Amino acid sequence: MLITVAQTIAQDWPQWRGDNRDGKVDGVALPDEWPMELTQQWKVTVGPGDATPALVGKKLYVFTRQDDQEVILCLDAENGKELWRNEYKSPEVTGAASRHPGPRSSPVVADGKVVAIGVAGIISCLDAVTGELTWRKDPFPGVVPTFFTAMSPLIVDDLCIAHLGGAGNGAIIAYNLATGDEKWKWSEEGPDYSSPVLVNIAGTKQIVTLTEKSIVGINAEDGTKLWKLPFVPERRAYNAATPIVDGQQIIYTGAARGTRMITIEKQGDGFTAREEWNNPDLAVQFNTPVLKDGMIFGLTNMGKLFCLQAKTGKTLWADTAQLDRGGFAAILDAGKVMLVLPSNPELIAFKPTGNEYAELGRTTVAESPTYAHPVISGNRMYIKDNDSITLWTIN
Repeated sequence: MLITVAQTIAQDWPQWRGDNRDGKVDGVALPDEWPMELTQQWKVTVGPGDATPALVGKKLYVFTRQDDQEVILCLDAENGKELWRNEYKSPEVTGAASRHPGPRSSPVVADGKVVAIGVAGIISCLDAVTGELTWRKDPFPGVVPTFFTAMSPLIVDDLCIAHLGGAGNGAIIAYNLATGDEKWKWSEEGPDYSSPVLVNIAGTKQIVTLTEKSIVGINAEDGTKLWKLPFVPERRAYNAATPIVDGQQIIYTGAARGTRMITIEKQGDGFTAREEWNNPDLAVQFNTPVLKDGMIFGLTNMGKLFCLQAKTGKTLWADTAQLDRGGFAAILDAGKVMLVLPSNPELIAFKPTGNEYAELGRTTVAESPTYAHPVISGNRMYIKDNDSITLWTIN
């Protein structure tokens, strides 16, 4: 488990891509026959934003925008009623990114705190019970990536890890979760849009993330660089996918550069990163693939589902139907099925097989586009669309 979450129960979703940051959901109450039937329990207008809510116990933490304020909301997960809010004035999203004026970064809940990063790189830590501000930082005022800040924070032990700033002027910073004091900073490269993961190799905890032009491993204790490989975006491509951890192996991908696997090994006093394979034909843009049963399931930058063999990188199948023109999607391992939610917003279930794309059914879950992950707990499904969040129950 990547984080120490206070009073975590089995079906919590406390951070980006779930409890272990891997897109896996346990104990989902899925139907035996498809399409899936849903019943709407409540719907609340909260404002625009692409951030995935965090679910811990009976509380749902939602990060959104209302007028010129970024707002962190705590809702009762059972009925959608607001329990508390914390808001602050945020710079306007401008340029091409203005079509998405709300936060992209998903909050994380750990050790009685909730941490959220706004579009301008303002990072806030609140008391998860009361909503009172613990600390707030803006380490790179006015400096963001082209489409504004999108990385989601990671809690490791008592540290909050955030990659802030922009190209040529940014850093991975470790803050003390309780005080906001900076423990260390790695400022060799700024962020693009990827979020970090944690790996533990030979007893050393490493922060692994895609930067503006590389993939790096940073010592979680002191911020020293352990290894680094080039991964420079080409043309209209971005480093937006979260790396996938499989023991000592890391799978990463980016449009126009394929999908790759590396092995991280201890060598003397340091570490090395060795490439195992590179599939140049299939890569993603604005989604992160999911590893399941030795297979990698993802959505290409052209919006088509695919499956790779994780051991070799071999293409097992690539569907011809285009689901999302921009390559936007949330992909989940729900046990007996894979779920994918493109922006259209039609939740699709298909079989987790390497033989062929075998769709089971589709269910409409919102009335406006969806860019956040669905949050599923038992028979409950929380869907954040353009400006609302809805609780559906699975019949």
